[in-house]
Amino acid sequence: MCTMIVETAPISGCGKGAGGWFKLNQVNVSYDHPFHAPLDHALNIDFVDKAAGPGARVAVELDAESARRLVRSIEAALEQGKGYH
Repeated sequence: MCTMIVETAPISGCGKGAGGWFKLNQVNVSYDHPFHAPLDHALNIDFVDKAAGPGARVAVELDAESARRLVRSIEAALEQGKGYH
């Protein structure tokens, strides 16, 4: 069953795709059926530049526990980096 769970947020950064580096201005995060990963449901993250079209996209599909580990790793790295900016 499709969950239809989708969250979006504006972001600022860069991603690298088949054509090289490009700007990122939005992230779409869903919990639903993945396109490629062999899972029933996955946390799907799409980093995009909407204005540049479908070629400006970096996609990630993670199982739930991997997604939780990613969140913890991001939080830990940001906490350690507090003094560097």
